[in-house]
Amino acid sequence: MKGKGMGAYKAVILAGGKGTRLYPITKQIPKPLLPIGKRPILNHLVDLFLSHGVADIAVLVNKEFHDDFIWWLKRHYPSANIQLFAEEEHLGTFGGLALVKEWLAGSHFFLTNGDELKELNLKEMARFHEGRGGLGTIALAQVPNPKEYGVAVLEGDMIEQFLEKPENPPTNFISSGLYLLSPEIFSYHPGLVFSMIEKELFPTLAKEKKLSGFKEVARWTDCGTWERYEKALEEWKL
Repeated sequence: MKGKGMGAYKAVILAGGKGTRLYPITKQIPKPLLPIGKRPILNHLVDLFLSHGVADIAVLVNKEFHDDFIWWLKRHYPSANIQLFAEEEHLGTFGGLALVKEWLAGSHFFLTNGDELKELNLKEMARFHEGRGGLGTIALAQVPNPKEYGVAVLEGDMIEQFLEKPENPPTNFISSGLYLLSPEIFSYHPGLVFSMIEKELFPTLAKEKKLSGFKEVARWTDCGTWERYEKALEEWKL
């Protein structure tokens, strides 16, 4: 993969969650399609990839909202190379990758949660990932309140573990929910079953010294609760 342009990478957006913390509105509108400024959350993520030359994008969606995402795609990106993959049942952040394995066709790929806003240089992240030679890179955001999140424990650029809501955080770096993964991660994949990448893959890669942390996230906002969604509305007005 060394030296290849950004067009060699693909991107997968996880948009299949139910968004229960934002009920009742997310019973009618999937969380990634909620507006932030003049665009849905999902558009912010798609535009991040497209602006860096990552043109092949897959969106994993809940079958219950498949029609909503079809409408979204026709409305906002009719000519883009974006494919929707509907989960018959919720498969989690790792299990759902079984649906896109064939589509990925051995490519290195970005993976992101579909309910967060983030701003960073993906080209720099790709260079960083290539230079470390591991199987996974997590984009780490700095937050003023790390006690509320899983906090990264680092040895240089390598991630050793995440501590969930620690009383005395060793750093203020948390996962931004954006990853760059090598195709070899599928050798760890459990198949078409519910599985969470945060529990099933990353701890193993960390133990094997194959998981690095990219610390150059310029902005990051989680939209998963009403309080955080309101904060996002204020901070991301464009």
